[in-house]
Amino acid sequence: MEKNKVLHIVMFPWLAIGHLRPFLLLSEILAQKGHKISFVSTPRNIQRLPKIPSNLVHLIDLVTFALPQVENLSPHEESSMDIPNSKAQFLKIAFDLLKSDLLTFLENTRPKPDWILYDYASYWLPSLASELGISTAYLCLFSAAFMAFLGPPSFLISGEDGRSKGEDYTVVPKWVPFQSDVAYRLHEIMKNVDGESGNESGTSDSVRFGLSLAECDLVLIRTSIEFEPEWFHLVCELYKKPVVPVGLLPPCDNKTEFNDDDDESGYIREWLDKQKVSSVVYVALGSEAVLSQEELSKLAHALERSELPFFWVLREPPWLGNGSQLQLLPDGFIERIKSRGIVHVGWVPQVKILSHSAVGGFLTHCGWNSVIEALGCGRVLILFPVMNDQGINARILKGKKVGFEIPRDEKDGTFTVESVADLLRMAMVSQEGESVRSNAKEMMRLFGNGIRNDKYIENLVSQLENIRASHF
Repeated sequence: MEKNKVLHIVMFPWLAIGHLRPFLLLSEILAQKGHKISFVSTPRNIQRLPKIPSNLVHLIDLVTFALPQVENLSPHEESSMDIPNSKAQFLKIAFDLLKSDLLTFLENTRPKPDWILYDYASYWLPSLASELGISTAYLCLFSAAFMAFLGPPSFLISGEDGRSKGEDYTVVPKWVPFQSDVAYRLHEIMKNVDGESGNESGTSDSVRFGLSLAECDLVLIRTSIEFEPEWFHLVCELYKKPVVPVGLLPPCDNKTEFNDDDDESGYIREWLDKQKVSSVVYVALGSEAVLSQEELSKLAHALERSELPFFWVLREPPWLGNGSQLQLLPDGFIERIKSRGIVHVGWVPQVKILSHSAVGGFLTHCGWNSVIEALGCGRVLILFPVMNDQGINARILKGKKVGFEIPRDEKDGTFTVESVADLLRMAMVSQEGESVRSNAKEMMRLFGNGIRNDKYIENLVSQLENIRASHF
């Protein structure tokens, strides 16, 4: 196969908005290089995606497969954001049933795909693609530190990593050869264990990760070697196969600023425009996390007590009903803070908010997408991990001195109003927090550097061309 040939690349992300959007972002970047993309997901998830730029529409084909109906999932539940974490295994059952539709598509689509980039959940995909002569790459949307913490693929598949209970995840793994304090808190890992309880899909997430890593031709990681060099090199040693960093995939410039077309968020821009530079705390905990009434109430009181201007995005879990989150806020809270704070229920253009000069800090769940977006804008982080990889991310970010972690009880995750209010002031305005704010601003050179990230993409394309050519 000659170099610089147009590649046909199939994208098959897991059914979570935090996975779909980075897959689409990479699709757009590869399409800009002239490559043909087939982006595969379910109808409701395809509808949730941002509009593809008009100059790329002819190169990105959106392919929809109806999600098979399974017990305990209603017809409209097609994404992890549609369900409580306790139903995640049922979504994986439905996802696994997409295998036959995907096989038919791969067999019949023309031109024949050169590559399929897939997510951790579709552990069954490499063997299917191999039979059709299609190269496979696992596109990892987690930090290298989190992947290294998970361990070698063989341990993930066999369960022979020596970790049998929650406490085992609160210490640094034996395969980490350097000094580190990166590990879970007990309350964090127990939430992850609870999410896997029952394992109704028949395949645990650990096994899905392990097989996805072990059987692909190439591992792609959304990271920058400059940010976590020791963790990236450890991952390369653990996987014993080609591992390619794809860069941080920062949002495109045209997605980072408010414009005249943003009618649905016009009031947000208007409010932010009235605030002082770097004064606002942006608060958002992702598309999946759901806080308890006590946690919501304490967070509200802390924001009020901090006396800082804030913009708080509340997620409305569809299974709880409209208005459920607002009803959990303290009595009179909205009225008391209306002169300096906003509580918004539902979707917001997060990147555009973070890019606004009024925003100085971000109280975040530490999802890797949100971290990349925030540090790309130089915002100091207030770390409040909730689930999945977020605890590991929080340890890394605290260690890099780009954020402050909210103090919580190690076992149950509880926190106090006073500690959060004090931490917010430290992060945003105190002299004590100045060095961390400065470090976060410096991260713009790495996380927001389009030229540097484009070099990662150039290397990725070269690897895809060379490996494909050597295999066939």
